[in-house]
Amino acid sequence: MPQKLALFGGTPLRTRPFPSWPVFGKSEEKRLLRTLRSGKWGRLHGPAVAEFEKRFAAMHGCKHGIAVVNGTVSLRIALLAAGIRAEVEVIVPPYTFFSTASAVIEANAVPVFADIDLDTFNLDPKAVEAAVTPRTRAIIPVHFAGQPADMDAIMAIANRRKLVVIEDAAHAHGALYRNRPAGSIGHLGSFSFQSSKNLTAGEGGMITTKDDALAEACRSIHNCGRIPDGVWYEHHVISGNYRLGEFQGAVLNAQLDRLEQQIKTRDRNGQYLARKIAGLPGLHPQKRPPDCTRHSHHLFMLRMDPKEFGAPRSVVLQALRAEGIPCSDGYGFSLHRQPMFRNKAFGPYLPKARARLDYRKTQCPNSDLICREQGIWLEQNLLLGPRADMDDIARAFEKLYENSKELRDWLG
Repeated sequence: MPQKLALFGGTPLRTRPFPSWPVFGKSEEKRLLRTLRSGKWGRLHGPAVAEFEKRFAAMHGCKHGIAVVNGTVSLRIALLAAGIRAEVEVIVPPYTFFSTASAVIEANAVPVFADIDLDTFNLDPKAVEAAVTPRTRAIIPVHFAGQPADMDAIMAIANRRKLVVIEDAAHAHGALYRNRPAGSIGHLGSFSFQSSKNLTAGEGGMITTKDDALAEACRSIHNCGRIPDGVWYEHHVISGNYRLGEFQGAVLNAQLDRLEQQIKTRDRNGQYLARKIAGLPGLHPQKRPPDCTRHSHHLFMLRMDPKEFGAPRSVVLQALRAEGIPCSDGYGFSLHRQPMFRNKAFGPYLPKARARLDYRKTQCPNSDLICREQGIWLEQNLLLGPRADMDDIARAFEKLYENSKELRDWLG
């Protein structure tokens, strides 16, 4: 007889907490105090951000790293540095955080949504190819949940069509595609260090590139339009002060010391958990192609087919939480269904293109299905514990499946 679900008064499968986030200690404290006592708190005078830029770029196989205030800004600067001009088109996925597309708007360009693959949750190259028009100038693939997109296929399209590729690697610190680091395969890469990210200082971002000219353009835009040989109050391009501060640089250097081992732990646990739950009807962990040499697992992502599992997602999530497994449904709807796009609330941007745009006509059925009824997220800190934690998560799904009829009946 199945165990009684905690949702219905039974004993929760798990009562002890999962690892907390962020992880920090004496090394962060030491570096922060050193920066504090130096009196050099800004990027222009202290050494911490410069050190972090070099270390992070090297880890990701790039010659250049430009640290900025957040991941949204890093995307926008990358677009501007790449020469994206007013009202041209940039292909983006609909299943990603708002900033992937909002940064395109803030570069005065038009986001064009190409659907994702139902199993990998990453941009479908066939959908990208179909979305290309004479106005297309760039593609922003997102390495969703920390699994690299199909970069060889995307780069082949870009090379054939002479398009810029900017990798949105906000989830993908240390991820590898065919042993090539995320952020090093396209023309530019963009990373985030926001609070939930696998490498964090609360806020922050990074642009990576191997291209000297692109790096010089990014540095100018992030530093008020200055150029290396110019005088201080000389500004060459539209820009601003987007420099990262030294306190964040200090924290990020300490966090970077921890990252390699954390990536290995997450990847190992993610693969183990996927194997454990893949046999349950209706559960489809993010499909990992052989091209993914290393998954950084900002999320453990899966699809749950309610018909196969026997209960709808909303009640499954409630039941999982009651068993002591933190989880969420992720994005409530695809980006093209966001009010900003539906209402074309673009502020001063896209005055000419606005009249012809109608995002209500955009069709991305795979993204919509995952948002509407199938997507389940487990956050990265759950993967930092021992294998026994993965067993608990798997047992919770098994327990729910055994009680799926009761869950379905409870919802009515």
